[in-house]
Amino acid sequence: MRAEHLVCRFGRSGPPPSLRSGVRPLEHAMSLETAIETLRERNEPVPRPFRLPTEMEVAAAERTLGVTFPDDYRYFLLHGSDVAYGTLEPAVVIPDCGHLDLVEMVQTAWEVGVPRDHLPFCENNGDYYCLTPDSRVVLWSHDGLFSGRWPDLSHWIQEVWLESAA
Repeated sequence: MRAEHLVCRFGRSGPPPSLRSGVRPLEHAMSLETAIETLRERNEPVPRPFRLPTEMEVAAAERTLGVTFPDDYRYFLLHGSDVAYGTLEPAVVIPDCGHLDLVEMVQTAWEVGVPRDHLPFCENNGDYYCLTPDSRVVLWSHDGLFSGRWPDLSHWIQEVWLESAA
């Protein structure tokens, strides 16, 4: 299953206009594995780096939320969620992760109006990058609108996360 994710930290103004209009064509799309490898190459040192979660921790988050994560997102959690790069901070499923706790982020997002069939995975100034039921990524704005779309998680990583800090 492919995952469509929107995660980014563009500041108060939101993403650039080129990302607000919908799905952008990608001439040189990379696989999720390659996207994570590229993130790892750019990983930045932080005072308290996260570790990767265990399968049990990922499954516990799914049970708590009552959802099954798309395969791409599960892969990202298990293989790339410990990366620190740029200003974007996707949620994680490990203990003691503060404001990046996925379960808390999702519950808060649902409370403020993100549709319950969307899985928020990154918050940005009250807006949320979410996985849709068909594993695409959308940007849900705090005004209740969807202002960006990506066909899957690897496109989101390449077009949003990697480009936002480049």
